Amino acid sequence: TQIGKIFKHTLRQTEKERVNALVFVGDCIEEDIDKLCDLAGKLGVMGVPIFVFQEGDDLAAANGFKQFARLTGGAHCQFDPGSAEELKLLLAAVAIYASGGLKALEDFKDRSGASVARITSQVK
Repeated sequence: TQIGKIFKHTLRQTEKERVNALVFVGDCIEEDIDKLCDLAGKLGVMGVPIFVFQEGDDLAAANGFKQFARLTGGAHCQFDPGSAEELKLLLAAVAIYASGGLKALEDFKDRSGASVARITSQVK
């Protein structure tokens, strides 16, 4: 994975214009977690929430992904690798949040169910 590269790119973009959310879909972390958390913290200070959708159940990855979400006011959510529909719904939720904010996400949650509720309960 190249999570650090993604975080650094997002930081550069945020210096040019507002970025409302960063979405990462992955199953593992192969980089130094402390360096990644430092970058995530910088994104959090800049107001960019990270939404991490984890394929599978790697515990070490889950702990790191949860830290990224916590440091930025975003969310971490595991999904079943065979559930394209669930991932589609989660990505739609982030798009709604990025364009309409927390109120729009909460309205979408009321129409969408448990998957989106897992995100909504984490977002600050």
